[in-house]
Amino acid sequence: MSGIADVLQPMAGDESHWRLSVEQYHDMARHGILLDGDPVELLEGLLVKKMTISPSHRRATRRVRLALERVVPTGCYVDAPSPITLQRSEPEPDVVVVRGAEGDYPDRHPGPQDLLLLVEVSDSSLRRDQGFKKVIYAKAAIPVYWIVNLIDRRVEVYSDPTGAVEQPDYRFHRDFDEADHVPVMIEGGEVAKIPVRDVLA
Repeated sequence: MSGIADVLQPMAGDESHWRLSVEQYHDMARHGILLDGDPVELLEGLLVKKMTISPSHRRATRRVRLALERVVPTGCYVDAPSPITLQRSEPEPDVVVVRGAEGDYPDRHPGPQDLLLLVEVSDSSLRRDQGFKKVIYAKAAIPVYWIVNLIDRRVEVYSDPTGAVEQPDYRFHRDFDEADHVPVMIEGGEVAKIPVRDVLA
C-alpha cells in the first residue's frame, strides 16, 4: 500500500485535483462544511484523512506532553494535539512547544515563527511522518522535529531545517533508542534530557 508521500508527490502537476488555500480551509470550518473533530488536515493544499489513533498512540502522546511540560523553560508552553498554520498546510501535530503563553494566540493558531519543537507520535502514520510531513516541517523551518516511533521503539530527532528550497529536508538526524536519553533543545540550547522509555507507550 502506498504511503502519503508516494501518493501526493506525483500529484504536484495533476490538474484533476483542486488544492485549497489555508484561508479556504478556514472558510470551510467557519461555514460548517468541516466540523470540529472531522478526521482531516490540510497538507500542501490537499485535505488528507488523519490516521486512526490507537491506544498506544494516545498513551505515548500523553507521556510526551507530560515529559516536556516538566522541563520546558519559562517563556514557552506545551500543547497537544495542536493545529499549526503554515503557508499551504494546517497539520495537527501530536505535541508542540510554542513560544509565549497560550493566551498569546486568541484568534490564530501558532505559525512557524512561534514553534520551538514539534512532535509526531507514529505507528500507522510512520511513513507519512518520516516522508511528506517531514518535508512540510522542514520547508516551514520548524527548528526541531521529533518522531516518537512506536514501531521501532525509538525517538527520531531532526534539526537544522533547510527551509523553502527545491527539496526541503533537515540537515541533521539522530535516533535515540530505548536505553538513551533524548535532549530537549529549545532556541538552540539543551534544557534537559528525557529518557526515551518515558515517552514510549
